[in-house]
Amino acid sequence: MAKSQNTKVDFTIKATSYLGINSYGDVMIGDNAFEYYNEKNVEDYIQIPWEQVDYISASVLFKRKIVRFAIFTKSAGHFSFSTRDNKKTLQMIRKYIPLEKMHTSPNLFDIIKNGLKAIYKRIFNTKK
Repeated sequence: MAKSQNTKVDFTIKATSYLGINSYGDVMIGDNAFEYYNEKNVEDYIQIPWEQVDYISASVLFKRKIVRFAIFTKSAGHFSFSTRDNKKTLQMIRKYIPLEKMHTSPNLFDIIKNGLKAIYKRIFNTKK
């Protein structure tokens, strides 16, 4: 069984981890780390200390609903999660991560728009 890195837990909520195969469990936000524990397998857990978080990217749908969020770490890659209330979860994370490290990820329309702009620039801004 995993030992929690937190000495004080501020927030707990049901969550889904998108690491490999989806797994369901609980997210705990505390004073030292972000922790995810699988509800069926106690050995399946993710603990991310606040010092290891590089930035957090949230996937926002129609500028209103946060569908999921990803925590990018300095050394271990990134981890994607979704909770029952993503907005509340990110508000609780903001106690430990500054707002400058929290971003929204580009949606499909932004990617298409940026791609079309790049094509336009290549076609019409070529130097002869």
